[in-house]
Amino acid sequence: VEAIRVAKEYTDDIEFSCEDASRSEPEFLYRIIEAAIREGATTINIPDTVGYALPSQFGHFIKDLREHVYNADQAVWSVHCHNDLGLALANSLSGVIHGGARQVECSINGLGERAGNCALEELVMAVKTRNDYFNLGVDINTQQLVPASKLVSSITGFPIQPNKAIVGANAFAHASGIHQDGVLKSKETYEIMTPESVGWKSNRMVLGKLSGRSAFRQRVRELAIPTKSETEIDEAFARFKDLADRKSEIFDEDIQSLFDTRNVVQQAIHFVSLKQSSETGQRPQAEVVYMDHGEERVGRADGNGPVDATFRAIESCAKSGAELLLFSINALTSGAESQGEVTVRLTLGGRVVNGNGSDPDILAASAKAYLDALNKLTNQAERTNPQFGQEPTP
Repeated sequence: VEAIRVAKEYTDDIEFSCEDASRSEPEFLYRIIEAAIREGATTINIPDTVGYALPSQFGHFIKDLREHVYNADQAVWSVHCHNDLGLALANSLSGVIHGGARQVECSINGLGERAGNCALEELVMAVKTRNDYFNLGVDINTQQLVPASKLVSSITGFPIQPNKAIVGANAFAHASGIHQDGVLKSKETYEIMTPESVGWKSNRMVLGKLSGRSAFRQRVRELAIPTKSETEIDEAFARFKDLADRKSEIFDEDIQSLFDTRNVVQQAIHFVSLKQSSETGQRPQAEVVYMDHGEERVGRADGNGPVDATFRAIESCAKSGAELLLFSINALTSGAESQGEVTVRLTLGGRVVNGNGSDPDILAASAKAYLDALNKLTNQAERTNPQFGQEPTP
């Protein structure tokens, strides 16, 4: 009550959250929630903090609270469910349909403490797809779900599992012959929503090394990739032809990655080439050539593995002193020839940065990601510590 009183000095929009509510005594919750609303709380949040609740219980638990709190109608009721038992989405939906909750706290890709939280994209599409049951609206542009998911994955370094609902690479993939036949005759046979409705493109032109400039330009337009000039498209097309020599098929994600690397050549530190030697029973050797503010650097080193040797080769010249916090690999496209995307997280002097690199050669992608991270560590435009908003400790 005292905390709400202080909060009211700054805002009229106050949420009171009952930590570990699903394991708390209802009688105590009645009293504390009544007091919170009486003092001015406008949202009452009921969390399943440790993911302990079951869907058949949780919705009725919310309903019971609302029925026993005399001023319940003066606040919006919210749920915040964790996924320790894989029930975050089910509990959240139960809280809405059975408990009367009208706010759900969730996160893109379900990221959160431990096993995560309720996934926003799954919740939104469940309510929209089964609107006949929920009869509720969600003010979300669903066509941005997949782009948002990919952006969060890229920034955090947490890859999206292929079989993830809604935003996973296989979410709208049909492998079974009878499924394929059914979808070709009527999509509704095996699709309860359209890929386009969440940001996927159902029909994709498969490009390869025999494709010409016109086809490439047309696909760039269809993908709505922003370009500044024909020269930029020509430069991307040259990279496309180089990639097509190494991959039999080029997918939309490959084309997007060609433009995601547009700024690499402008960076002070950028990748040139990589030479690797790896043999069972022998320590891998790596030689990395890269440009550092206009000067060519050649680093050589061995390591516990090919990636370790690659990073050590770079550091043999860079001598940054940075500590590696995260190394993550994600396939941008399907198949054995998939283009790999690597995320490298480095820390130095209190700063934490992510570097990204993509290439069909995963070791080259690793080198690009590491150099991208070094760029951000040395970039004067990014000298502010992202966690604390201050200059890093020398």
